[in-house]
Amino acid sequence: QVQLVDSGGGLVQAGGSLTLSCVASGNTQKIMAIGWYRQAPENQREFVAAISLHGRTSYADSVKGRFTISRDYARDTVYLQMNNLKPEDTAVYRCNAGVFNGDTYLDGSANWGQGTQVTVSS
Repeated sequence: QVQLVDSGGGLVQAGGSLTLSCVASGNTQKIMAIGWYRQAPENQREFVAAISLHGRTSYADSVKGRFTISRDYARDTVYLQMNNLKPEDTAVYRCNAGVFNGDTYLDGSANWGQGTQVTVSS
């Protein structure tokens, strides 16, 4: 069993930065990849970024060049550095333990963080 706790959200002005953290515990050696998703009110859940055990990364087109995902193996933590934030980045962000299939991240339905709110004001 894997537990994920995400944090780091907050209120920031457009153009600002935030760093989200996803800390894993439990059977962490089973984690092959970690992904971040977001969901704004009345919107569907949207893939943001993911990183594999070996450092392969994937980003949504909407965040490329602005967001960076990284992994600290010693701390079982994945970070999402978000720069040049825009109002359309406002959402609840949740991390997930899944896998890569080629270049595509596939979410694991059983392992999700509780979510952290990111609000970007214009």
